[in-house]
Amino acid sequence: MNFIVSSNLLLRHLQSISGVLTTNNSLPILDNFLFEINDGQLVVSASDVETTMKTSLTVDANESGKIAIPAKLLLDILKNLPEQPCTFLVDNSNFGVEISYDNGKSKMVGFNGDDYPKSPEIIDGNSVKISADIISKAINKTIFATGNDELRPVMSGVYCQFSPAEIIFVATDAHKLVRYKRTDIISTSNGAFILPKKPLNLLKSNLRGDEEVMVEFNDSNAVFTFNDIVLTCRLVDGKYPNYEAVIPKENPNVLTIDRQQLLSSIKRVSIFSNKSTHQIKLQIAGSELSISAEDLDFSNESKERLTCNYDGDDMEIGFNARFLMEMLSNIDSSEVKIQMSVPSRAGLLVPSNGDNEHEDILMLVMPVMLNR
Repeated sequence: MNFIVSSNLLLRHLQSISGVLTTNNSLPILDNFLFEINDGQLVVSASDVETTMKTSLTVDANESGKIAIPAKLLLDILKNLPEQPCTFLVDNSNFGVEISYDNGKSKMVGFNGDDYPKSPEIIDGNSVKISADIISKAINKTIFATGNDELRPVMSGVYCQFSPAEIIFVATDAHKLVRYKRTDIISTSNGAFILPKKPLNLLKSNLRGDEEVMVEFNDSNAVFTFNDIVLTCRLVDGKYPNYEAVIPKENPNVLTIDRQQLLSSIKRVSIFSNKSTHQIKLQIAGSELSISAEDLDFSNESKERLTCNYDGDDMEIGFNARFLMEMLSNIDSSEVKIQMSVPSRAGLLVPSNGDNEHEDILMLVMPVMLNR
């Protein structure tokens, strides 16, 4: 099995899927890329068993075949080669791989391509087409709110819900929650799944522009097909918590304020907050918002005042500054609304003036008990 390919083109394709590779694989063959050639088309796969990514490119080849080639060695040699054609000579008897280029050649030993794990196929699943920039935006807006608790794996991913009326992406770690909704994409059927963090990050780094992404899924796996990449991943098994039940419906106290001004103020004040609780206090009275933090262990404190629009009863409520900063950084509008009921119940952050009528984003943050 021999083929000729541009060094830069191959490197670019390998780098787009190399994020799947891990250093502590249970199967040694997973430290390799799987190369498969059919009719002059090269398909390269990378896998960690749970997630598999494939990319395809056209090469100059006269025969078909497959071989697993050591990933790190191959990436390192291609990174250090200038743009030029590379000739791959594969010895099927001992899986030796020889790469010839302008001023030399390199040899390595691969593995039998037949031993590489096969990625699952989606049979009788659901499918929906979504624009890449919408998936990118949904991932960016939600992934920061996912949990890291190994005992609650369902919270470690993003819950994706499809229906003929809308699609919804939800992430929560029990302290904060984000619900991102789109009404300009509709699915022909109802369906839902929980997407793990690794494939979410791989999608985030590979999705570009407004190309269409075909999403196919069943109870156990999901497949994303876009450009020349196919990403297959195992879904998180389990029932997602009833997130609608924790979103408070009655929030009569509404604070409207400039988003960037509030974010900058919280960043400054939080420097003086307790390093374990990151607690800041919001005091709202009339059209004045007072933000304060103190660290009693080191006698540090800070306080700032901002002008705001406030409709409701005077209030004093505590929040984790890091959560508020993450949320404010992931809202695009110039102004935000913070909707509250009482100091012991969750507050809601929503954009005050959304640019897109088809987009609805809601962020929920649990309060922290104030030190009296």
